Amino acid sequence: MIGDTIDPARLQEVLDGRWAGIRQAVRDELGKAGFAAVHGETGDEARARISSLIRQIPTDVGVASAFPKAYGGSDDPGGSVVAAEMLAYADLSLMVKAGVQWGLFGGAVVALGTERHHERFLPGIISTDVMGCFAMTETGHGSDVQKLRTTCVYDPVTRTFDLHTPHQAARKDYIGNAARDGRMAVVFAKLVTGGRSRGVHAWLVPIRDADGNPMPGVTLSDAGHKAGLLGVDNGRISFDHVTVPRDMLLDRYGQVAEDGTYTSPIENDTRRFFTMLGTLVRGRVTVGGAASAATRAALTIAIRYGESRRQFGVPGDDREVVLNDYLAHQRKLLPALATSYAYVFAQEELVGTLADVQSGPGPVDEHRQRELESRAAGLKAMQTWHATHTIQMCREACGGAGYLSENRLPALKADTDVFTTFEGDNTVLLQLVAKGLLTGYRDAFGSLDGWGRATFVAEQVREMVLERTAARGLIQRLVSAVPGRGEEVAVTDRGWHLTMFEDREKHVLEGAIRRLRNGAATKKDRPFEIFNDVQDHVLKTATAHIERITLEAFVAGIERATDPAVKSLLNRLCDLYALTTIEADRGWFLEHGRLTPARSKAVTGVINDLLRELRPHLPVLVDAFAIPDEWLNAAILREEPGRQEAMAEEDARVAGA
Repeated sequence: MIGDTIDPARLQEVLDGRWAGIRQAVRDELGKAGFAAVHGETGDEARARISSLIRQIPTDVGVASAFPKAYGGSDDPGGSVVAAEMLAYADLSLMVKAGVQWGLFGGAVVALGTERHHERFLPGIISTDVMGCFAMTETGHGSDVQKLRTTCVYDPVTRTFDLHTPHQAARKDYIGNAARDGRMAVVFAKLVTGGRSRGVHAWLVPIRDADGNPMPGVTLSDAGHKAGLLGVDNGRISFDHVTVPRDMLLDRYGQVAEDGTYTSPIENDTRRFFTMLGTLVRGRVTVGGAASAATRAALTIAIRYGESRRQFGVPGDDREVVLNDYLAHQRKLLPALATSYAYVFAQEELVGTLADVQSGPGPVDEHRQRELESRAAGLKAMQTWHATHTIQMCREACGGAGYLSENRLPALKADTDVFTTFEGDNTVLLQLVAKGLLTGYRDAFGSLDGWGRATFVAEQVREMVLERTAARGLIQRLVSAVPGRGEEVAVTDRGWHLTMFEDREKHVLEGAIRRLRNGAATKKDRPFEIFNDVQDHVLKTATAHIERITLEAFVAGIERATDPAVKSLLNRLCDLYALTTIEADRGWFLEHGRLTPARSKAVTGVINDLLRELRPHLPVLVDAFAIPDEWLNAAILREEPGRQEAMAEEDARVAGA
């Protein structure tokens, strides 16, 4: 059983993890009303406020930590992701604006440029004296980056590039900072020299002059009113034969000499492209973490409201029942909260991998890099879908109050909605995850292109090899210690949970392999049909994989707890995550003989028991997120306790009369 009293600060220590210092620095320096989201702004008001705030963020709270130490950073990409996640608690527009400036724009200069670019531009980027854009997405090509239509043709006579948007579908679209604040852009286009295309590269291109006017040949327009993220000035950019100096090519991976000769340390065009894009994976990791931060904020609002809001009475009792005492309410909030805790640990592990891969000495291990890209893609998809579902559920859990802007939930819902499709469409990203599992992250693995080129054929599919993530030894011991199978094992046995998740992943992946090979035997010359026929199976494979590594991360994270009561609470919450995941997919487990009908019913019964056991700890579980009240900025959290006190006084007066 869980202890009666648990100090939320001890639980917070476990959640804050490796970058606890950065998390606390952001709370201490920015945890005030001036950095909280503002309700009811117009688009212009929101943009003006966010433009002002981003210049007020001190870089020592971690937002610039990914930059080299020589320019004021700390060579810590993980720290920058955590700082952005903390900003998401306060204002998602501010987080996205910061992500565009320091993550995408600045990050591209660091990752794709060389020392001369760093010396010339990083000081201004870090200080926000040079506001910039990340101009990759085109109207006609979003996820399929390798087919961008914008061209940049080198002229050895003038020793310059000609940057051009050949048609409307090649216009750079939905570009953050483009509509108002951006002065420069990292522009992705096809490099052409000597009459030959060298694939997609990136250039630093001025788009506005010092007075904010478009540069010659550059057309800028506003993307228009959006459902959310009103403080982010998304816009469109087109280029009409814009001259770009040769030294503005970000040429870490591809160089063009004065005479137009092209050289690269990576000869293969496809490998070079995915290496370049792989260095920018931090943006995708950040989006997943920010979505989960927004989800935790929504759960905090809904759970605290449910602690004070009363509805309907018990016969013979003068007081109405608080919402959180209803099983139906617990069924909404607690499984979502358990999943949110699971993602805290999965995200921490992912950020740790990012930091280790991108900050380690020597060349990057290609297998680890591609494994990082795959997990970043999968966790981004799962966390953003979890945000969309859970924030809506929190809105409903607060009734009509949840629909009022002053209670933050509508803005959280609107601001995170786009997260399911930016930094990669979630459905495409899950295909990417499955492709990595099927090929073992070979050269055929594509970073942004789903199934990629037809050169990826079914014969490249490998046999299933389960790769565990965190705490491999601990996970193996738990699995090996399962005393039996089926009805013999308690449904709360951790080894049984892990075995169920592993077995499902292995089964669906092996099924996908068989279907791909069968398709290859009958449709050898039609690779698109081979994959399209099994797309549903592929998505199931990816989902099962991410749920498995998330459970493993949760199990490993619990081991960080030193307080026995905290560890007990986390273990019960992990039980809830595992069992509600099994319950949600019970159709598969029943169809494939992994559950009997009786055991399936037993799972539901144990879940309900867990809900009752965890119910008293709801306040502690959200208090441990340590979100400053100024950031939550929800009127119901300020008003409801007083309203309930007034109702109690009225009840007492009526009873006395």
